[in-house]
Amino acid sequence: MQINTLEINNTKIVEVLSETLVISTLEDATDLLGNLYYDGFDKIILYKKNITPEFFDLKTKLAGEILQKFSNYRVRLAIVGDFSNIQSQSLKDFIFESNKGKQVGFVKSKEEAVEMLIK
Repeated sequence: MQINTLEINNTKIVEVLSETLVISTLEDATDLLGNLYYDGFDKIILYKKNITPEFFDLKTKLAGEILQKFSNYRVRLAIVGDFSNIQSQSLKDFIFESNKGKQVGFVKSKEEAVEMLIK
């Protein structure tokens, strides 16, 4: 796993890069969140490919548990990926509602993630 620090308009953002899964369990997410928060980051970019597919199956409740952790620490999260081919209406609704807020966003590109996080 590689951590890329971006500083834009005096805002520090961390981009997590990996060729493998970074978050497979709630514990993985908690560890990542804790380590990055300890290092002073409260804005994080993660890629869809680095998150277990179970996260996107809302019946597992993994997304809710993980995003609650980020919310508790007031850490903003942008998840970058292609969400256009989602079949689940409940997941589409979840993404739509998340994107209306400021805490978590599901975006298409790193540029959109940065734009969301610096607002």
